[in-house]
Amino acid sequence: MRAVGYQESLPIDAPAALVDIELPKPVPTGRDLLVEVRAVSVNPVDTKVRRRAKPEPGQWKVLGYDAVGVVAAIGADATLFKPGDAVFYAGDVNRQGTNAEFHLVDERIVGRKPASLDWAEAAALPLTAITAWEALFDRLDVRKPVPGETQAILIIGGAGGVSSIAIQLARRLTDLTVIATASRPETHSWVQQLGAHHVIDHAKPLADQVAALGAAVPGFVFSTTNTDKHLAEIAKLIAPQGRFALIDDPATLDVVTLKRKCVSVHWELMFTRSTFQTADMPEQGVLLNAVADLVDAGEIRTTVGERFGPINAANLKRAHALIESGRARGKVVLEGFG
Repeated sequence: MRAVGYQESLPIDAPAALVDIELPKPVPTGRDLLVEVRAVSVNPVDTKVRRRAKPEPGQWKVLGYDAVGVVAAIGADATLFKPGDAVFYAGDVNRQGTNAEFHLVDERIVGRKPASLDWAEAAALPLTAITAWEALFDRLDVRKPVPGETQAILIIGGAGGVSSIAIQLARRLTDLTVIATASRPETHSWVQQLGAHHVIDHAKPLADQVAALGAAVPGFVFSTTNTDKHLAEIAKLIAPQGRFALIDDPATLDVVTLKRKCVSVHWELMFTRSTFQTADMPEQGVLLNAVADLVDAGEIRTTVGERFGPINAANLKRAHALIESGRARGKVVLEGFG
């Protein structure tokens, strides 16, 4: 089968950073589905793994986590899907990735593809939807009010893939006032279109901008990027007894500044459930089905930002380069093999 992989962790402009290759078609066992991949999206985790994870000598590492496709075969213990079903999912960071014609995935972290979306539109959703959903409802527990505060949430990095879903989920499923950040005219417009009540500029100090809104003091803050740069401002603006979640990887994070306000800190990583085979691992399939229902009901929309053509090394290298530039808006998607 056709695939895209690498054998050395290299800068994305190196010729061998990502390469078109041929690999054996995998065979499903246990609770695995063998999915014929129709489209994928590229996430920051793809670029991080490429830079950090070197495969065993002589082996190929295949990246890719988001995927949408058709079930081609199932393992002996699989019961949730059958061949021919259209599915979408975000994969498992410890297994070979979705940048291949066929891919193995545990059925417990798979949802049905939204019927109203095309392949590429659906591929944009799984990883960011799972991350946003878990951050809002499992980590921040936004349905539980912060005592004494009018409820509001600040989402930092509002035009990114995760934030683009988090804004929509917060608007559709909660009564929170949604404040999001964006620093360029095009991203400001994008965040407004997604439903943010207020948009502020993360290139400027945040606390004064939030105060100037005259809106609710945020009891919740969800930071998706540059958390270390914003932490002092977060400590100023968040409500006492507030809850703070992040998803990025600061080299250090001194949370002592949050102690005075008794702020709880939550790290979200959507791969934790599959990595540790937690008892609640099937919840990811459940929430993906809930997202599909919301999409098909017109409640939330896909967050495709760029369509980069077929799934091949050249186009994936372009996608990695865009994400590493920090200028991506929404999700970068690729469809079909060519």
